[in-house]
Amino acid sequence: MSRREHAVVIGAGIAGMLAARVLADAFPRVTVLERDTLDGAAPRRGAPQARHLHGLMERGRSIMEELYPGLTAEVAGRGAPVTEVLVGSRWYLSGLRARPTPTGLTTLLASRPLLEDAIRARTSALPGVEVRPRTAAEGLAVEGGRVTGVRVAGETIPADLVVDATGRASRATDWLAGLGVAAPPEERVEIDLGYSSRTYRRRPEHLDGDLAVVVSTMAGSRGGGAVLVEGDRWHVTLGGMLGDHPPTDHEGFTAFAKTLPVPDIHGIVADAEPLDDPVPHRFRASVRRRYEALAAPPPGFLVLGDALCSFNPLYAQGMTVAAQQAMALRECLSDGGTERLAARFYAAAAALVDVAWGMSISSDLNHPGVAGRRKPGIRLRNAFVGLAHRAAHTDAVVSRTFMRVANLVDPPAVLFRPATAARIIYRSFP
Repeated sequence: MSRREHAVVIGAGIAGMLAARVLADAFPRVTVLERDTLDGAAPRRGAPQARHLHGLMERGRSIMEELYPGLTAEVAGRGAPVTEVLVGSRWYLSGLRARPTPTGLTTLLASRPLLEDAIRARTSALPGVEVRPRTAAEGLAVEGGRVTGVRVAGETIPADLVVDATGRASRATDWLAGLGVAAPPEERVEIDLGYSSRTYRRRPEHLDGDLAVVVSTMAGSRGGGAVLVEGDRWHVTLGGMLGDHPPTDHEGFTAFAKTLPVPDIHGIVADAEPLDDPVPHRFRASVRRRYEALAAPPPGFLVLGDALCSFNPLYAQGMTVAAQQAMALRECLSDGGTERLAARFYAAAAALVDVAWGMSISSDLNHPGVAGRRKPGIRLRNAFVGLAHRAAHTDAVVSRTFMRVANLVDPPAVLFRPATAARIIYRSFP
């Protein structure tokens, strides 16, 4: 068995800290390198998307709760509201509200910086874990074809395993090219998504006391969400695909909200006191790098999180899929040494990513302006999902089932089970 003395994680975001958490069970020392300053619950400079709305799906929350027992209560104690999906919140699918019904799915309405700070604090407190801010990785150290550490300014940090969790800006493919390893095959779906976010002071009468509203984009290129976060603030994000981006001035932001297929979000932004100016962000494409296709991934090095697959953020899959990958890493570490770890991890991660990636790109390709091959299976799937949206408006069973799928708790196949499919078809037609 190969040595397990020291692991290095590059990136102290959600994916990086979850990776460090599972590595701490297998390595006596774990070092996390972060190029940014870490200042409590303030957004990191290297994570501009942290200023925008993030959704933590139930599958991701339950994994985090398993890794950090009591995390949900801890974050709630710091002011983050907790509710139940479809209870105390409003979900719109293709412009129709999914029928409110108990789901058993918990929604933790924390901002990304608060959640990240809580996870980082819990991970940093583990024996043997060290987080080094303001430390940028410059490359990999290699010996005999194996990655043996990370190069930073003026030193090389030796490691038996290096994990790249630096997100969409990952330089892993360049580093591997320097080792003579070809870049993995890449899938890319251009969506040219732009979004703007702003916070508002909440008043008790807003949404009749409901804590969140999410507007699906399936009915057009525009969508949005308004979520109550810590500080009794509405965190509102408006988004548009294919260049249809929301403005960042007060009048334009408010006017864009009015064009959404339902009035709930506009009711907030037109009435509430704004606490800051709208902040823009642009996301050009969903990208999946198929590291599982590498014939011989170099031992001692792994890529995880958005560096492996970056999803359309409108579907809020990123944090949850990163959590799933962390659990896959945990299982792979428990099965054996690190010599064949990369191949085993990439195979396990690919099976998890397949589910979320299929859901994401199918939804993207439902927009006629998004370029990409629309196989018959995708067309049929999108047509059936459209029927499910209509059925969820009136049928509590379909509504609950759809939300369990959307939260990556149940596989999409449950929608096609005979009893559920029959309800969807029956409820979809007058």
